[in-house]
Amino acid sequence: MPRLTRRRLTIATAVVAATSAAVAVTTAAGAFDSSQHVRNAIQGGKAKNVILLIGDGMGDSEITLARDYTVGADGRLNMDRFPLTGAYTTYAVHKDGTPDYVTDSAASGSGWATGVKTVNGRISKTPGSDRPVRTILELAQKNGYATGSVTTSELTDATPAVLASHVTDRSCQGPADMANCPADTIAAGGPGSIAEQSVNHKVDVLIGGGKQRFDQKVTDGKYKGLTVTEQAQRLGYQVVTDSAGLKSVKSGKPVLGLLASGNVPVEWTGKAAAVGGTDPQRCVTSNPGRPSTTPSLADSAAKAIQLLEAKQRAKHSKQGFFLQIEGASIDKQDHAADPCGQIGETAAFDRAVKVARDYAAKHPDTLVVTSADHGHTSQIVPLEATPPGLSSTLVTDEGQQLKVNYSTNTPGQSQEHTGTEVRIAAQGPLAYRVLGVTNQTDLFTTMREALRLR
Repeated sequence: MPRLTRRRLTIATAVVAATSAAVAVTTAAGAFDSSQHVRNAIQGGKAKNVILLIGDGMGDSEITLARDYTVGADGRLNMDRFPLTGAYTTYAVHKDGTPDYVTDSAASGSGWATGVKTVNGRISKTPGSDRPVRTILELAQKNGYATGSVTTSELTDATPAVLASHVTDRSCQGPADMANCPADTIAAGGPGSIAEQSVNHKVDVLIGGGKQRFDQKVTDGKYKGLTVTEQAQRLGYQVVTDSAGLKSVKSGKPVLGLLASGNVPVEWTGKAAAVGGTDPQRCVTSNPGRPSTTPSLADSAAKAIQLLEAKQRAKHSKQGFFLQIEGASIDKQDHAADPCGQIGETAAFDRAVKVARDYAAKHPDTLVVTSADHGHTSQIVPLEATPPGLSSTLVTDEGQQLKVNYSTNTPGQSQEHTGTEVRIAAQGPLAYRVLGVTNQTDLFTTMREALRLR
């Protein structure tokens, strides 16, 4: 066993004290024994791979709602089974560095992607001087790791954008969307839109929605007159649009999966929350607006892992990969006060968590982290409560009624993020660093040190 540093020894003592009773209880109840995971995390060591899973807007309330509905109040989701769990703060900053207590996805994602807090709306740039900051994905590429990003949003949306682009405003997604980023345009000597930057970075695997952004024409520079999709093909990308295409791609060339014009359609449907509530409802676990050819987030994640691993194996590389997987529409359905859409997307994300944990079970040198970018609006309230805003009553899989409330904005307006801390959980090398209450930017350092990136 490697000699422990003072920091690790302190944490080891705390972990042993905090987990010994819990491990005894869980094993007695027939659940998994996490003691070996805890030992490995305390000992630390280098990770060959990092898989980061982000449930957008997935605060504790959103997790609890999905758990209660799908596996029951006493059940456990895959994301509940990580051996080490903590919380991190999510605030953004103003241009002068003072705290902005409620973040958006751009500032929060930039926090874990770069280790630097920034202003809401900004993508991996400093808050005051608006200068680009190197991201965890860029560092991984520099150090010989394969890289990937999988999402259910547009690939140019904030959370995937923070990894491989730097723009002043998150709205600058395609060449025709650059009004808020004049200094970032290619004509001004900048790197271009988020879509252009993402493919120029030669990220090995990009899978999500947003085909409409990549169908826009490049307005300046080397690829002027081509669409961004055509630019990607010139750069060697295999472009696919459905499950069959994704299954058929070969390792060795980068992959651009454009699975929808906009965001990938959600998996579940139901009645949105309403003023005065809804009649008790069961969610519909299908969506007629989602093509049958659309791969699930779990399937896309599994394919991404396969491709990234195959690339490194073919190169006989000692390095592994960095992969970010986002369940984006938990947030989007929370904004829309749509509990069934929200629960379905959380359940879909949880299946992707299982894919990552199953891989890590066979590859224990993989650090797997799951968290959220910020909290959101949904709250579980008593059935007798009469919320002033939007609410809905659901009938869970246990046959019980559950009321969910959305009251962070007036009815008819988009519901809002909240400034609460959110869960972070992990397994694998350096997973102990998520314990306690940390800052969102600490995640960048954890991943960087796990992969020993310089």
